[in-house]
Amino acid sequence: MKNRELTLNIFRYDPNIPGREPYMQPYSLQETEGMTIFIALNQIRENQDPSLKFDFVCRAAICGSCGMLVNGRPRLACKTLTRDLPEVITLMPLPVFKLIGDLSVDTGSWFRQLSIKTGAWVHSDKSFNPNCQEERMSNETALKIYEAERCIECGCCIAGCATANIRDDFLGAAGLYKIARFMVDPRDERPEEKYFDVVSSEEGVFGCLGLMACEDNCPMELPLQVQLAYVRRKMALIGFRV
Repeated sequence: MKNRELTLNIFRYDPNIPGREPYMQPYSLQETEGMTIFIALNQIRENQDPSLKFDFVCRAAICGSCGMLVNGRPRLACKTLTRDLPEVITLMPLPVFKLIGDLSVDTGSWFRQLSIKTGAWVHSDKSFNPNCQEERMSNETALKIYEAERCIECGCCIAGCATANIRDDFLGAAGLYKIARFMVDPRDERPEEKYFDVVSSEEGVFGCLGLMACEDNCPMELPLQVQLAYVRRKMALIGFRV
């Protein structure tokens, strides 16, 4: 492999400094074998600019912390190889979410409000008994729940969503995916009408433009289109009854 000299044009801005305007700052470094955007950013912070802000935890595409725009596309820094990109790379923070500084955004607060709005926990009137066995379910049902639990809440689907970039109250693919997860869980005792109240509006499933940028940008390759269609059909059927 012939090592290239990369130029990373990185968005810089500290919202805590009054009067400071955002700007783009270029950094140059030598590409190495297997380099990811995450590795490149760490090299810049360790060797060139310790003030550079970006988020990471696991470095293995599990935590979802390092989401950012790479040449205009939402991606995980730890999963994006520089060899798949041109020599000049532009890095911007994810839109929609509150900017902390540079490439760092607050996805946690956004997803917390999403969980509250969608009631993202098993709703049941049963009293918890620690001595009882767990409720049994079929392997097929368990796999459906597992599939819907693979979302790492990185925010890439939200950042790439046209509606989410326009409407602050839109649940987005991540929210509809959460709803689908509990709709297939037999332990959740909510009547279908409760789901209807949450997602059968322009804030929910009917606010989707159908461009499917969410699925295109999902680093976990989740079947967002399938789940969106499932929730949309469910809401349409419930709407005829209520």
